[in-house]
Amino acid sequence: MADRAPTQPALPVVLLVDDEPLLLDSLGAELKGTCRLFTAASAAEADLKLAARHYDVIVCDHMLPGEQGLDFLSRVMELMPSTKRILMTGYTNPEFISRSSAIAGLSACLVKPLRASDIATAVKAAITS
Repeated sequence: MADRAPTQPALPVVLLVDDEPLLLDSLGAELKGTCRLFTAASAAEADLKLAARHYDVIVCDHMLPGEQGLDFLSRVMELMPSTKRILMTGYTNPEFISRSSAIAGLSACLVKPLRASDIATAVKAAITS
């Protein structure tokens, strides 16, 4: 009987929704080897990607062209409750952050300014939780 190589577990699949190309690139470099990263520049583009595959984690900016990130993540919570959701926002109001976490069942609400390493840490925490 031939020896079989052990199968490696599949990498978690992450969708990053943000309209800032530099953030998409830097986060891709930060998460390389940790997950399979897909990107979308708007909620509408993310909806198309959601129709094609399951994501373990979705990281979304609050201020997007078209639909706001919190509204998008609230829809995702209803459609895919097992998917972890992370919101990035410039709002520092504790009430907004608390309300957002409850409305969209967030794993994390990250307040900007952010480094790619901050986002990567939150993604890794969501994956392991």
